[in-house]
Amino acid sequence: MNFPDTSAESATGAPVCSAKGCRADALWVLAWNNPKLHTPERRKTWLACGEHREHLAAFLGVRGFLKDVVPLAEWESSASGG
Repeated sequence: MNFPDTSAESATGAPVCSAKGCRADALWVLAWNNPKLHTPERRKTWLACGEHREHLAAFLGVRGFLKDVVPLAEWESSASGG
């Protein structure tokens, strides 16, 4: 399994998909947590383009880690208090 790169940005500074090798703009936030390592309220995030959203969600879902899938714009709006 190729693990996501969670720090990538495009040349314009826009977030890109976390799937290894993907440089597409991120459209989705996959919020997750590993209950063996994180407190219940903690949320880690992976970003996904339209092509990789289902694959990354399935990877997290099979392990019981996936908590939510939200459009990136909505996630950013809620994070900024808007």
